[in-house]
Amino acid sequence: MGLYLCIFRDDVEIDGVEIGSYADFGQFRELIVTQLEDGEFGSRFPVLMWHSDCDGEWTPEEAESLLEELAAIETEFRQLPPIPLDAGWKQEIARLFGIHPQTLYDCFFDVDGEPLLERLSSLCSLSRQENLPILFQ
Repeated sequence: MGLYLCIFRDDVEIDGVEIGSYADFGQFRELIVTQLEDGEFGSRFPVLMWHSDCDGEWTPEEAESLLEELAAIETEFRQLPPIPLDAGWKQEIARLFGIHPQTLYDCFFDVDGEPLLERLSSLCSLSRQENLPILFQ
């Protein structure tokens, strides 16, 4: 089962990001803890880290804070070396779209091969602009 984050207006989806599996999102957050938070879960990035990944939403107000957190994560991930891509869909998407990670930032992309942090930031910006929540599906 995969994690999908999306924004709806009047029961019509206006944008969404298919993250991959819950395990993929877990790996993303685990690397944030180990690489950026000195092993202290949620110490620097509480909006991203403390939200359950299985349901609920980020409000437009939380999306504004999350956008700031994602910018900091992006900056720091771009300075760290890449990790090996997991076998399976990530390797297939990387091959399909010619993704050759040079930094940790490059190792995280959605199922369409788009950079994950960029897509999440875009979703946060839209949430703020439209004053609509980001839903976990």
